[in-house]
Amino acid sequence: MIVSPEHRLILASKSKSRAAVLKSAGLDFTQIGPGVDEESLKESLRAEGATVAKQADLLAETKALKVSISHNGVVLGCDQMLELDGQGLDKVSTREDARDVLTRLRGKTHILQSAIVACVEGAPVWRHLAQPRLRMRNFSDQFLEDYLDAIGLAAFESVGCYQIEGRGAQLFDRIDGDLFSIMGMPLLPLLQWLRDRGTLAP
Repeated sequence: MIVSPEHRLILASKSKSRAAVLKSAGLDFTQIGPGVDEESLKESLRAEGATVAKQADLLAETKALKVSISHNGVVLGCDQMLELDGQGLDKVSTREDARDVLTRLRGKTHILQSAIVACVEGAPVWRHLAQPRLRMRNFSDQFLEDYLDAIGLAAFESVGCYQIEGRGAQLFDRIDGDLFSIMGMPLLPLLQWLRDRGTLAP
């Protein structure tokens, strides 16, 4: 429960999955798209040699700052990047690219760099980086084609071409990390921080 106007919670994202996590936890919040050119920022950070984890953290901070400058309250910026063998993978837009990504991930362990940054009055005041590790099983080519048929356009909605809370669970044989962080919202550390600062009742 939000206890005062200055503790108003704002999610600097249009993500349906992140909003669903917050709603399910009983949080009252407003969603505002940050309007950040993520691809240009990623390219710049990669050119500077930033790690995948650092890229996710800075993207989350940029989103939160953009909204916090013009809106009062606690602004949450989130970003998630998939790291495989030290390299970041991006979302795709074609079935062929989705097939290529899932083929690369098959039989391997990847990391989801899930960053969240809170800003108040245009300044970052808290941040957290979750790093769940997921191993995809060595599924057959036929399973892959059937999976892509089944999920359709949903393959383009998330990095890695899967939604772990749905049919994507069938892709994995081992997961180390909590479901919230895999969905791009490290909820438990966030809730604890909100309680510590008085935004939520202890």
